[in-house]
Amino acid sequence: MVSTSTVYRALAQQIESDRMLGLREVPFVLPSSAPVTRSGGAGAPASRASGDRAVALDTLDSGQVRTCRKCGLCETRTQTVFGSGGAGARLVFVGEAPGFEEDRQGLPFVGRAGGLLTRMIGAMGMTRDDVYICNVLKCRPPNNRDPAADEIAACSKYLFEQLSIINPEVIVALGAPAARTLLHTSDSIGRLRGRFHDFHVSGTVALGDPTPLMPT
Repeated sequence: MVSTSTVYRALAQQIESDRMLGLREVPFVLPSSAPVTRSGGAGAPASRASGDRAVALDTLDSGQVRTCRKCGLCETRTQTVFGSGGAGARLVFVGEAPGFEEDRQGLPFVGRAGGLLTRMIGAMGMTRDDVYICNVLKCRPPNNRDPAADEIAACSKYLFEQLSIINPEVIVALGAPAARTLLHTSDSIGRLRGRFHDFHVSGTVALGDPTPLMPT
């Protein structure tokens, strides 16, 4: 079981490596709200039981996502791409949309970008089974174009439901569309990256503790 402190330490090391390579100007800052551990409730064990979460994710996928026809992408997709990884993962990566290989295989981040992400996860001392990986959109936009606003509006409900079920302790948003969708902002990725932001699955600060979210 990967501990919360291991997740934060791995993220810090990865971001520091990026900074040293000139890819990042802002140093890693541990969020003030960083949890030491977050379990199912008061007195609950530190380990994260994933059985019920896995069932809930499968129900969301098979019952809603695979048959979704809320936007025009349902006409061009080969299949939906729901997500993969551990249902009880402490760390979740969120990208923008499936690409060609993802659409063909039905799995997120299996193309060239997937290889880079896999190596990044490995450099953090983890495997893809230790994390959860998904996208804002569950269907591939034609020619891998950026997601359209109406597509994000139609599909983001599924993403927020996924995150609510998994209840991760850290989220990494891969790219501007993912970061903007999760943080409900129009700010550029340059303004957002390199520091943690508070993410609320409920959409309001009044309900529940925030989850630290790092845009990259």
